[in-house]
Amino acid sequence: MELNGVAALVSGGASGLGEATVRELASAGATVVVADLNAERGEALAAEVGGVFVRTDVADEEQVQAAVRAAEETGRPLRAAVSCAGIGWAARTVARDGTPHDLASYRRVIEVNLIGTFNVVRLAAAAMARTEPVNEDGERGAIVNTASLAGIEGQIGQIAYSSSKGGVIGMTVPAARDLAAIGVRVNTVAPGIIDTPIYGHGPQAEEFKQRLAAPVPFPKRLGTPAEFARLVRALLEISYINAEVVRIDGGLRMQPK
Repeated sequence: MELNGVAALVSGGASGLGEATVRELASAGATVVVADLNAERGEALAAEVGGVFVRTDVADEEQVQAAVRAAEETGRPLRAAVSCAGIGWAARTVARDGTPHDLASYRRVIEVNLIGTFNVVRLAAAAMARTEPVNEDGERGAIVNTASLAGIEGQIGQIAYSSSKGGVIGMTVPAARDLAAIGVRVNTVAPGIIDTPIYGHGPQAEEFKQRLAAPVPFPKRLGTPAEFARLVRALLEISYINAEVVRIDGGLRMQPK
């Protein structure tokens, strides 16, 4: 699918994996809607790449719908949607002192990571259904969701995050089957350890990242947001890739902790 001349929506687009994806899609000629809660960074990035910023809580139906409308109002058909918005939470199911996992925190992670992703999928796909097909196959658009290795091999303390990302992985095939009727593909990326600003900067941060990279078979380093973004672009552009969960992890298999 050709990205030049289309509108694309990227949730969590103001930083990290989302920012890299915004830049990659803009470089391919797409007009990108940066959907994020961080207005300062989102507006600056949108201005830089010639896109549009919409303040968006992905768990809120009206706010996601507003982001979708903004994409349609660019004058270009919405054909690409990428979900990068997400939050984490570290806690054991039951702590060593016998305290159970906080239920409100678990619900919030599920609400943002899983329900938020589904919210983008359903509303963006509905907008894609209103467009004309781009080729003889009847393709109208493509969606890429972001899971994690934690959704496959969750570590100690990742019960909430792993549940949410496992749910994203689980929706891939049924979503692709559902949306085949309107010519929309769905794929999911499951990143390993990616070098984003969450790890900080300076000597201590670099030492910590080296420890994180130690179990990675090859290349023995953290992945980069640019590598993630290039994979997302490929999944959007290559029309015969559908209903797949693609790991990008240097061969890493997560240990319990």
